[in-house]
Amino acid sequence: PVFGRVAPEVIEDALISLAKENERYLSKLSDQAGRFKDPQIVEFIFLLSEKWHLDQSTKYQAVELLESCGFCRFMIKQVEQICQSSRENVRSSEQGQGSGGSSLKDQINDTFVLRLVSCVQLASKLSLHYNRVNSDTALQFLRSLKYSYTKQELLESELTVLKTLYYQINVSTPLAYVELLLEVLGHNGCLLPAKPLHQMCTQLLDFSYLTRDVIYDTLLKVAIENPAPSKLQVVKFLAVKEDFMLLAVGIISTGVFTLDPGHWTQVVEHLSCITGITSQSILEFSYAVLAHVMDNPAPQ
Repeated sequence: PVFGRVAPEVIEDALISLAKENERYLSKLSDQAGRFKDPQIVEFIFLLSEKWHLDQSTKYQAVELLESCGFCRFMIKQVEQICQSSRENVRSSEQGQGSGGSSLKDQINDTFVLRLVSCVQLASKLSLHYNRVNSDTALQFLRSLKYSYTKQELLESELTVLKTLYYQINVSTPLAYVELLLEVLGHNGCLLPAKPLHQMCTQLLDFSYLTRDVIYDTLLKVAIENPAPSKLQVVKFLAVKEDFMLLAVGIISTGVFTLDPGHWTQVVEHLSCITGITSQSILEFSYAVLAHVMDNPAPQ
């Protein structure tokens, strides 16, 4: 992205729009939110995006498409359909329920991988800059995993995801929040190294996705000042885990601390003023991220 080229009124409108979108999402948060952000799933999507040379925003968009409540409902419906089919097969078979259970698990796993690839495909088609994943590329990848899907089945999978999400696939990602806040900081006079900071923020955002559970577990314990949170506290903390604005300010704060600690306090104050998130909350998030970055040094 190129910073410093956007008119102030456009920045303001975009910030207000993202803030409202974030609030709407949190106000109707499902208790199942975050279930599809398992580190293994996220890593699969990130590696697949890298293999296909997709841009940064695409991989986050694919994760958020997969995570969306509409997709979760689809998977529940899919499981119900497979269970119904499995029960019918068991009734007409003399093999018993053991093989039926194994077959059911295989069908669910196979369908999930197909839908996951479809989410990456759809996310790639929203990108304005990099490669788009066509059917041949997707099929070649699936066949490398020993799946024998046809092009028609792949197209039907994409259409199923689209219909399930009511064609609302242009979802916002934490990266969009990060980039907009960096633009606001620059407009407000914070003299920061825009390109290096953006690169650092994307690396930290990757890390936060891949270590999501441990980072937020640390954040919860720091916030309540108790190493053993209750079940109720964990449930209530779900809204914090799904707050994109908090994630964005925390990532920027951590990036500035890493690259330019002399401006850290100033940036945290600016971020607090812009978003209404307290400086204390931003500092606690940075601590939680840095604590685990230090535990996971880059390979030499």
